[in-house]
Order: sequence, then structure tokens, then C-alpha cells
Amino acid sequence: MVFNSPYFGKYVKINSKIYFLEKDLSIDDYRPTFVVEAVYDLRADDLLRRGIHAVLVDLDNTLIAWNNPDGTPEVRAWLDEMTMADISVVVVSNNKHSRVNRAVSRFGVDFVSRAMKPFTRGINMAIKRYGFDRDEVIMVGDQLMTDIRAAHRAGIQSVLVKPLVTSDAWNTKINRWRERRVWAKLEEKYGKIQYQKGI
Repeated sequence: MVFNSPYFGKYVKINSKIYFLEKDLSIDDYRPTFVVEAVYDLRADDLLRRGIHAVLVDLDNTLIAWNNPDGTPEVRAWLDEMTMADISVVVVSNNKHSRVNRAVSRFGVDFVSRAMKPFTRGINMAIKRYGFDRDEVIMVGDQLMTDIRAAHRAGIQSVLVKPLVTSDAWNTKINRWRERRVWAKLEEKYGKIQYQKGI
């Protein structure tokens, strides 16, 4: 029997084990809507012009460096800009609650932890919790395999940014190896991917 979860999609149970059912994946499932240098290159007026009123943002290596929880002056200024423009910012992270809470408490940003990207759990929770419409939400992250894939699954726009630091936490390194292969296929189909200074 096939079950359906609003967070994880379709799955089956066989001998007490759960197996998630993927549709036939296309390279397009990993293609970001936009590609920019950094989260702080997203200007409020550009977002509003595109009807975006809520930014869901990954934590490590997107909002802050995974090994530097203090953030940068640019990120702090960006968060202030979003607040002034009445654009909601919610961190959607795969990290545990205590880690995310500790990291974002100094910024006064709401968050969803244990998001389980590339599944849609965290994105759907944020959309439901804060009453967002999907067409006004954009997901920002530094990983094709988790952030961008989850955004596609959730039916929202996405922004791929460069990782803030070139080193990764141990649990991200496997994804980076897979990501290089996907990146190559994207460039084979669409041409060289260039990071921009805005959308």
C-alpha cells in the first residue's frame, strides 16, 4: 500500500521499513530559479518587484559560516533591510533545535529546525506556521541537493548562493561530491552557471 505524507511525499512500508517514492527525477529538479553571490545580494526592492514577501534561508554557509556563528556586518545589514521592507525572514535548517536557536537568537530571526531537506517538511512547516502563500516565498541556500531540491518539491522559487566558506561540516561533504556531478549536468544542458549580484 502506498501512503502519502504532506511533508515527505509518497512512501511504502515493507517489513516495518519505510521507502520513499521519488518521481522520475530530471536535472531540472535541481535547477535554481536564481543564482547569486550571497544572500545579502538579494535586495528588498528586487524581491518585492517579483512579489516575494518571505525569504526562507538556510543557516550554515548561507546566512552564517558553519564555523562562525557571529555572522558578518553584511548579513546583519541585510536582515535590517528585510525588516524595514516588511519582508519576513525564516531560517529553515536541517540542524537540531538547540544549534539553530543558539545561532539565530542574536539576530532575532524565526526558524524551523530539523527541516529534513531535500524533503519539504521544513518549508511546509514555515509556510503553514506563518501563513505565507507559496507564490510569495523564496528559498535561499548553498546546496543544490538539499535547499534547491526541497524548494522544487515544495513548489516555490529558489536562490542558490555561494557557500560562505569553502570548507564544509563533515555531513555536507558527501552532498558536495554528488552536487559536482549535478552541477556538471546542469551546465551541460543550460551552459555555464554564473553567480550574479542580484536577481
